[in-house]
Amino acid sequence: MSTTAELLKGAAELFPGEVVTQAHVRHFDLPLGAGRFALITLDNGHDHTKPTTLGPQSLANIDAAIDQVEKEAADGDIVGVGVTGKPFVFAVGADLKGVELLKRHEDAVAIGKGGHDVFKRFSRLAVPTFAYYNGAAMGGGVEIGLHCAYRTVSAAVPAFSLPEVFLGLVPGWGGCTLLPNLIGADKAVTVVIENSLNQNKQLKGGQVYDLGIADAIFEGADFLEQSLVWTASVLKGEIAVERPAIDRGEGWDQAVARGRFIADSKVHGAAPAAYRALDIIAAAKDGDLQAGFDAEDQALADLIMSGELRAGLYAFNLVQKRGKRPAGAPDKNLARPVTKVGVVGAGLMASQLALLFVRRLEVPVVLTDIDQERVDKGVGYVHAEIDKLLLKDRINRDKANRLKALVTGVLDKAEGFADADFVIEAVFEEIGVKQRVFAEVEAVAPAHAILATNTSSLSVSEMASKLKHPERVVGFHFFNPVAVLPLLEIVRGERTDDASLATAFAVARKLKKTAVLVKDAPAFVVNRVLTRFMGEIQNVIDEGTPVEVAEKAVEPLGLPMSPLVLLELVGPAIGLHVSETLHRAFPDRFTVSPNLKAVVEAGKRGFYVYDSGKPELDPEVAALLKQGDTVLTEEQVRDRVLDAVAQEIGLMLAEGVVAEAQDIDLCLITGAGWPFHLGGVTPYLDRAGVAERVNGKRFLEPGVASVPA
Repeated sequence: MSTTAELLKGAAELFPGEVVTQAHVRHFDLPLGAGRFALITLDNGHDHTKPTTLGPQSLANIDAAIDQVEKEAADGDIVGVGVTGKPFVFAVGADLKGVELLKRHEDAVAIGKGGHDVFKRFSRLAVPTFAYYNGAAMGGGVEIGLHCAYRTVSAAVPAFSLPEVFLGLVPGWGGCTLLPNLIGADKAVTVVIENSLNQNKQLKGGQVYDLGIADAIFEGADFLEQSLVWTASVLKGEIAVERPAIDRGEGWDQAVARGRFIADSKVHGAAPAAYRALDIIAAAKDGDLQAGFDAEDQALADLIMSGELRAGLYAFNLVQKRGKRPAGAPDKNLARPVTKVGVVGAGLMASQLALLFVRRLEVPVVLTDIDQERVDKGVGYVHAEIDKLLLKDRINRDKANRLKALVTGVLDKAEGFADADFVIEAVFEEIGVKQRVFAEVEAVAPAHAILATNTSSLSVSEMASKLKHPERVVGFHFFNPVAVLPLLEIVRGERTDDASLATAFAVARKLKKTAVLVKDAPAFVVNRVLTRFMGEIQNVIDEGTPVEVAEKAVEPLGLPMSPLVLLELVGPAIGLHVSETLHRAFPDRFTVSPNLKAVVEAGKRGFYVYDSGKPELDPEVAALLKQGDTVLTEEQVRDRVLDAVAQEIGLMLAEGVVAEAQDIDLCLITGAGWPFHLGGVTPYLDRAGVAERVNGKRFLEPGVASVPA
């Protein structure tokens, strides 16, 4: 058997680029005369913008620190051991860059086992151990603390989570086993499964305490001092920490069943991580910790060597890195300042945009529309949303008043836009209407003002073609709901200049959106891929496959919602309009479904009714459907749909709609909510052999979003 030191040394050799965390040990006398104490501080030597991570060399450093305090504890030189982090950060878990490099199952087992072997030592010391969660704690950072006897948390902690399932892993250094044994299975399922699958929802310090993960909570300003006073009181017996009894009966089983229901509703069995985590939580009911740790090692290794995890890490890196440094964006020094924003239109989309601009830019925002009633309604919507933020304590009264004062509405574009630097239109999706609006804006806006369009499918170049200065027109396509979906497709028209484009990217950054540069091609990226995807589903229904078979066919992908539920969300009329636009551009691949047309003409808002609480085909829609007699199986439908998507993405890349396949994946993740375990979609199409079957080659090089050879 390899020793922990040997395991970690071998792992460190595989990962020469690790940002190494040190484990500094210092000693001092506790308050209240409680005795001599050893405090281990985890610190990678960088400020809070580079959070502390735990790769193999970092674990070896913690192991060495424990060697030291273990001897001191055995010799009676210290009364307790604590562990904390550098300012603002406790530790944010395993260094995922190292995970990507692993090629062998046994190396992956070593990572899990190495972490367990080090962390377990905290629970075996001859003196009580304390974790002080002073800042952000995730994954392995949370798990170190779970191995300690006591925990405190700062009220200022902004982010605390076990995000592994979101990425395609399991909490593999004790989380699946220790957390349910500490706070009960139901709360553990919330943290490990529900929050993770809910777009990696984070806990704040107060919630960590309320869940019972921490035994005490203190304000951020003097968190460590207060924690040490509390520690002294615990060691002197003045404070007794009491924890509620754990329900190890039916409540535990019900919690696991609830977790399976959540996993099914989110990933439909398509990604294994949540189910592996739930198996370990289920087995942890008998309190056999070592059996749980062994199961975590195996699950971690199996998942590290899976395509889903590699796709998940690829997706994570796209969002965290590529999303922050958009491919093809011009020099940011060319960007012009934006001190006032104009919004043409005051409907729901325009009002959502006005709210976003005023919240993020904090500059005057003026809406215009064709009558005063619409203008008032748009401004009223923004003011009401600001009031909601105030009610939820997201902003204070002064900020609410200031933001509301910045949002106004006028009928006269000359009055509203004469000093605007950035004007965005969100009017009816018809090229003639948009050309007329831009002509009116160009006549009154300053010469330097950017003219942006929120079009979802129309040509930006055509929109700008009749203007004196088409070089300042840029596509600025948001996704609904604007506050939720991060993607912003920035479209370069044929004559858009670098300064206008740079300004658009600078504004996107201030709006905290993930901007992707796209060519002025029909429907850009997300709507083109989704329309081809939905169009193929619609085709097989029109040809004769039952609606429920067509819908169930794509369930194994684990998409956030089924195609026809998505159509309902988008609106059948908008779906029809985009399919008509794409049919005009590419009549050989994009069809216009007569059944969808009939549904829109009948004024139906979707295919389903929800009388029983779950979606059922609306009898009125069923009566409208005219189907052929070609009935496909789920597998045949899935092949048709995936082949169509692979073909379309291949053509988009050949046309240069985006720089690389990575940009299409980034768009689908941030604009359509496609899951990390698909990596957007191209890693899945590569893994399933669809890309080669359709295009004769993979989208990504082997080792990118897959296990390296």
